[in-house]
Amino acid sequence: MSFIITSSCISCIDGGCLKVCPMDCIHGPIDPKGMGLESIGMSIEDKKGKQLYINPIDCIDCSACLPECPVDAIVSTEEIAIQMGERQSVIDNYAFFGLKYLENQ
Repeated sequence: MSFIITSSCISCIDGGCLKVCPMDCIHGPIDPKGMGLESIGMSIEDKKGKQLYINPIDCIDCSACLPECPVDAIVSTEEIAIQMGERQSVIDNYAFFGLKYLENQ
């Protein structure tokens, strides 16, 4: 189980979550290994259609990112995201890191 960044992050990419993550497990919007650094300094136009992602292997479920997201895009489990209608966000989050989401993991 991992925290998931939902579609509310698309085109927002505030980056506050990047600064507080003790595991540097938030990445994107382009590089799955870049710790989100490429998002710093991106223009509003460059952010369109893009978002950040949380590496489900590295996330320690510490919740540090939750209060930092201005659009409440981060949820604490895949199940909650799916209940919110964000199943595609879960799938996309895993796929960003070359992983496949298997329900009932």
